[in-house]
Amino acid sequence: MESTTVWLITILGVIAVVAFDFLVVVRRPHEPSFKESVRWTIFYVGLAGLFGLGMLGWAGPQKATEFFAGYVTEWSLSVDNLFVFLVILARFQVPPRYRQRVLLFGVVLALVLRGLFIAAGAAALHTFSWVFYLFGFFLLWTAVSVAREGGAEEGEVEYKETAAVRMARRFLPATDGYRNGSVIVKEGGRRLITPLLLVMIAIGTTDVLFALDSIPAIFGLTDDPYIVFTANAFALMGLRQLFFVVEGLLRRLIYLSYGLAVVLGFIGVKLLLSALHENSVPFINGGQPVEWAPEIPTWASLVVILVAIGGAALVSVIASGRTGETLPREHHHHGEHEDA
Repeated sequence: MESTTVWLITILGVIAVVAFDFLVVVRRPHEPSFKESVRWTIFYVGLAGLFGLGMLGWAGPQKATEFFAGYVTEWSLSVDNLFVFLVILARFQVPPRYRQRVLLFGVVLALVLRGLFIAAGAAALHTFSWVFYLFGFFLLWTAVSVAREGGAEEGEVEYKETAAVRMARRFLPATDGYRNGSVIVKEGGRRLITPLLLVMIAIGTTDVLFALDSIPAIFGLTDDPYIVFTANAFALMGLRQLFFVVEGLLRRLIYLSYGLAVVLGFIGVKLLLSALHENSVPFINGGQPVEWAPEIPTWASLVVILVAIGGAALVSVIASGRTGETLPREHHHHGEHEDA
């Protein structure tokens, strides 16, 4: 399943989908309608579903279940990430018609960088078994942090510029506004970047920070790098369209963080149990595997993930519906006057 040919075909397939997406966006820059975004989101979710079913017939139910569990986890974490993306776009006052281009660039950069993260994570897990302990404790700590932030509304999310954005501001001369969607322009005899490039860097580098919890999370569900990569790729490929679908719903998903905290905590425990079961750390049980450590089957992980995320989303919608809470279409411009 992980032959060079399979990897090559998969990567070329991902490139083809992203290239198609890119051509559509560049050819006709516009603010997509809700219906258009829903159609494309269904398309990408369906594409992931077909891939999972294909894996069921090709690699068996175990691998297919691992893929679906990983995909749902990454997809759910991506929804949570959109809170920050919304704040970044408002912070830089990105015109609606250019948001697709910014998000698509962020997705492409995230795909490349996450691929490197996955390769490094797989090598570390293969070489050092104690990394399972590290990933497990990190996810438990992340789960507690996410739970503490639970219920935060979009307006309460704070964005801090990454080092990459600060460096770009410092060393690259920029225009004082957007220039018809251009990334680089020539004015006064010199080349200048536009704020669009800064936003692209902000989106892409911020997503890498999110990978610090999403990559360990999916490695807690499967140790197959191919499944880790494809689950991340399918979750990211539809992220641009998903943004415009959930943009008006983000503020209503007030309990999503709690659901994600449950998922991350569960996977953290699963990783620690797996580490104990295959223990080789000298100061734990004399370097011998801990026989009593149970193994949580992948199907059980998938059930927990679906119940936690689905339950959190359902409770959020019901609760926000009772209070009549809505998010006006232009709400994301509130209080953001700082020009890029």
